[in-house]
Amino acid sequence: MQTITRQTLLDKAVSLLNSGAVTCVLGWKKGEFDYDITPAIFRSAEDLEANFVWNDFCGANFSKYLVAKTDRLDGKMLVFLKPCDTYSFNQLLTEHRFDREKVYAVGIPCEGMADIAKIKAITGDGISSIACDEKISVTTLYADAPVVIDSKDVLLERCENCKSKKHVAYDELLCEEGETIDSNRFDEVARLEAMTPDERFAFWQNELSRCIRCNACRDACPACTCEKCVFDNPKSGVENKAPANSFEEKLFHIIRAYHVAGRCTDCGECSRVCPQNIPLHLLNRKFIKDINEFYGEYQAGEEVGSRAPLVNYTQDDIEPGDVFNRGGDNNA
Repeated sequence: MQTITRQTLLDKAVSLLNSGAVTCVLGWKKGEFDYDITPAIFRSAEDLEANFVWNDFCGANFSKYLVAKTDRLDGKMLVFLKPCDTYSFNQLLTEHRFDREKVYAVGIPCEGMADIAKIKAITGDGISSIACDEKISVTTLYADAPVVIDSKDVLLERCENCKSKKHVAYDELLCEEGETIDSNRFDEVARLEAMTPDERFAFWQNELSRCIRCNACRDACPACTCEKCVFDNPKSGVENKAPANSFEEKLFHIIRAYHVAGRCTDCGECSRVCPQNIPLHLLNRKFIKDINEFYGEYQAGEEVGSRAPLVNYTQDDIEPGDVFNRGGDNNA
């Protein structure tokens, strides 16, 4: 259950739109299913009133959508940002990926988003409708009565291990400011590090073997904003296609993880959108954990203009040999 209501967000959006402060609103609308909430551009109060949605399935990180949506925009776009979204917002600003003057950012609170995979594990398939109120009420084709679920029992992994309730970027805040959280988000990485090399290989072989190369992780990731991706280049040998062998399926995810190292804000979009439920965030989180241990605590996107340790050389940087000596056999 979210602590801010749809009506509060709707009133703010309509007010800014009608006043001319913004010319459009980046918000949420219902997709094919009740749990399939998708980003949408609203240009009128009528459209907002009819289609704007805010509930426990509004998990999309809107920062990524600003890259493509503000290029030819006349006026400003209103965007609602959850705390975790604001880190990606700052990181993209640092990389000059959108025009800050064309965005009016409103910070909103978030109590965590629901994981439809966890809900289906409880209710089974055949979901016909979902209502989000005090609790999540799920109606299926195979049960006489709705299944009522506490939202705290079906949170996305990233929300269970939320790193921050603090907004690090906004023009207006519709809630009291939160704080960064000392979460347990690196516990699973530590468990993988404790495995033997063969055990880790088997773990990732099992996970990545389910990849269907749909590119959902890349397309949703705020750190993947290249105009031409290497995996879409027909001359690269790894163009967008189903994996031909076990090496190719690993190659895609390992290269992508390296490309976002030091820039990943740990927003968890890669795992959220994966139709195969592969825990892709663990690859990125391993890099974050190592960067913190080798170079000192660093949070991508915490400040606009901050330089990640990987691109900010100092004479005190750890030497490659020391990495292996200190890290031992801790490759994820």
